[in-house]
Amino acid sequence: MSFKAVLKTIWFLALLFVVLYVGVNNLDPINFNFPVAGTTKQTPIRQPAAFIFFGLFAIGVFAGMVLHTGGGGGKKKASKD
Repeated sequence: MSFKAVLKTIWFLALLFVVLYVGVNNLDPINFNFPVAGTTKQTPIRQPAAFIFFGLFAIGVFAGMVLHTGGGGGKKKASKD
């Protein structure tokens, strides 16, 4: 196992700790408005702040994973026959 992988794992666990810490300390419901989506402008999403924070964190992790992996496309090496 490489040292770089260990550092990435420690960093990711630190981020998960922040999500847990925010979740424990923010249980009051809030209104989440995201006018670009359109539907939340008329009726905001009302959930505990921890759920909204975790949802945004999960979307960010998923987007980072998709960008990091590249979606499976890319340039293929030309083979010499």
